[in-house]
Amino acid sequence: MRNVYLISYDVADDKRRAKVFKKLKGRGEAVQFSVFRCHLSVTEKLTLRGELWDVLNPNEDRLLLIDLGPVGASGTDCWETWGCPLADPAHFDGPQVI
Repeated sequence: MRNVYLISYDVADDKRRAKVFKKLKGRGEAVQFSVFRCHLSVTEKLTLRGELWDVLNPNEDRLLLIDLGPVGASGTDCWETWGCPLADPAHFDGPQVI
C-alpha cells in the first residue's frame, strides 16, 4: 500500500538543499519550492528517510513529513494549492535564492 506524504524542508546550506531537492524530485511532485507530495510505500519512505538523514544537519536543518493517508483515499484530495503553478519540476534545476 502506498500513502500520500507531504514533505517540506528548511535547509540552511545551498549544497545540502540541492541534494535534498534532487532526492525528493525523483520521488514526488514539487508543489512549492521546498514542498513535495510523494506517493510512497513503507519501504520507500524508510529508504528516503535514511537518505535524507544522511544529507541533513540536524543542528541547522529541519524536515517535516506528514502522512496524509492511502493513495486514493481522502488524503489524496484533502489539500489544494492556489496561485501560479510551480514551473515544471523536470525543467527546474534546483533551489533558487532570490
